[in-house]
Amino acid sequence: TVLGASAASAAAADEGVAVAIVYDTSGSMKDPVKDEAGKFSPKYLIANRALVAIANRLHTFANNSTAGSPRKIDSGLFVFRKDGASAAIPFGPFNAAALTAWARGFSAPNGGTPLGNTLDTAGQAVLNSGLARKHVLVITDGMNTIGPNPAASLAKLQQEAGQKQTSVAVHFVAFDVDAKVFAGVKKLGATVVGAANESQLNTQLEFILEKKI
Repeated sequence: TVLGASAASAAAADEGVAVAIVYDTSGSMKDPVKDEAGKFSPKYLIANRALVAIANRLHTFANNSTAGSPRKIDSGLFVFRKDGASAAIPFGPFNAAALTAWARGFSAPNGGTPLGNTLDTAGQAVLNSGLARKHVLVITDGMNTIGPNPAASLAKLQQEAGQKQTSVAVHFVAFDVDAKVFAGVKKLGATVVGAANESQLNTQLEFILEKKI
């Protein structure tokens, strides 16, 4: 029946993936680490390239659906501004071109690391999405320096998700920082992986995108 078909398509839409990306724009992202060629390059340039790769991978995931119609993905990009978050790309239907353009244009990391507040903002965005699978992907090179710590924000987010009878999976990529810094969020069930250079960053992001999201 038509009603059955529309219900099925609504269910398929609900099965989509909501992904909020938190991208560290603090001043320390200017510091150099080794790139793919083994030469030193500012971290933000390496992370920018990783964002482009994420955009391409999500685009492929969206369009390589066995169901015949593209998979539904909602996404947004959240960066640091003063003591909280700024939506560099507002949360909504996934736009690979917008994410790629932002990544290729970003060149001015500065300020501190309000990681907890930004995680909270990104988490609220996916929590409010109608899509069933909810994820926050965090790429950061440092400890929280402003506002609540990420573990406190994650605990609050998990509590709110439970009240809505859903869950939010959070994945931290500790880029050029000891992954032990994020032991608090790991205890709460977040994925925490470390990356010391460009090769490791790409490998870890591939692992998260392929196996976790």
